[in-house]
Amino acid sequence: MDFKAILVATDFSECAGAAFKTAKHLAQCFGAKLVLLHVIQQSIVARVAEHLKVQPETLLPEFREEAQRQLDAFLEEHGRGGLEVTGMVTVGIPFQEIAVIARDLAADLIVMGGYGRSGRGPIEEVFFGSTAEKVVRLLPCPVLCVPWEGLEKPE
Repeated sequence: MDFKAILVATDFSECAGAAFKTAKHLAQCFGAKLVLLHVIQQSIVARVAEHLKVQPETLLPEFREEAQRQLDAFLEEHGRGGLEVTGMVTVGIPFQEIAVIARDLAADLIVMGGYGRSGRGPIEEVFFGSTAEKVVRLLPCPVLCVPWEGLEKPE
């Protein structure tokens, strides 16, 4: 299989950093373009808007600016590995947005952390996290779920 476009979904967690490291290596091996995607969860925007008693749309520019700052900091921390990396920020339901962007980009591979910022529990350990599990079920292209390198290995 030849990978021309690799999509990396990130929530800026350490596990997402491990996934990005893996994706960079694959992109270098295959000469693939690399797209780093962060999805702002629309449910969080809605909750904040409700709390502040404003329309969600009024908060989106600030959420997008903050996400772009975090994306830039993530790239600064993890490096580009000599690759051209395109960064994208969208708003929606993470697994759905990942699927839409992957289809739009004709991604050959999606790389994501096995679990995100919310951590992992007994069920999430089995299913690689709810977002990753839904992406695996939804898309026909390969999805590589990468565990965080700092995980303790079972004895």
